[in-house]
Amino acid sequence: MLTALVIDASPAARQQVTGLLELAGWGVHEAADAEDARWLSSAVALDLVVTSATVPGAVDGPGLLTALRRAGSTAHFLVVTPDPTDEVRAAAAAAGALACLAAPVDARLLVDLVRSRTAAPADEAGAHDLVDVEDLHDADLDADLQDRLQAMYADALPTRLSAISRSVRAGDPRAVAAAAHALAGTSGQLGHPEVAGVCQAIAADARRGILAHQRLAELTGLTGPAARRDDPRRRGELASAADATTGRHDLAGLVHVVDAAIARTAARRRGLAA
Repeated sequence: MLTALVIDASPAARQQVTGLLELAGWGVHEAADAEDARWLSSAVALDLVVTSATVPGAVDGPGLLTALRRAGSTAHFLVVTPDPTDEVRAAAAAAGALACLAAPVDARLLVDLVRSRTAAPADEAGAHDLVDVEDLHDADLDADLQDRLQAMYADALPTRLSAISRSVRAGDPRAVAAAAHALAGTSGQLGHPEVAGVCQAIAADARRGILAHQRLAELTGLTGPAARRDDPRRRGELASAADATTGRHDLAGLVHVVDAAIARTAARRRGLAA
């Protein structure tokens, strides 16, 4: 499995890119600042680094990429920014980035870009021409890419639903919010607005410490058409999601979750360092 690092101070922005990469079969790590990004780059063999143009703890995103390359990173680089000005694009090119993409990232563009441009090892450090996004739309996007994206979405959906339902059963509102937000992002970009809307509502409830069974039941209904229920594996996944709709939890009973989450994060870091 190819491995990516997504760097952005915004959890929502990170999850949007992470969700798309995971949909394409990538393993993804996230960093909110330059310190975590440097640590992960040294601890994990990365194939791709996607960074915001601005990163806390670094002069800017391209500057951080330059530092990672000098430290020995062989990953491909991408820069994402809401405003891809000529100045930002020039800095991205100087850092050796494949492309400078406008945020929020287009699902078809990102998936096809990383599929078609990251098969070979990254070029040596130094400036080079960026991939022209307009040319990508004309030359690189396969005619059947949308169908393949929908197939990947359908294949990943049971796992995404299970992540939400497991977090509900565990009484972990933060995990529920993260999983629901990730599914909302990919659903919205791939033409499933009803699923995206329910996921956004689940995430909003979870951020208030409320895990409401009615919304999860609604999500299960939206994502469980007859064709999907006919598949035994997917039927089991959806049944698992439905099991989580039997109760409602509030934040008062979930204080212990914070300590547990911190412990899990620390254990994960120790495991990577080992």
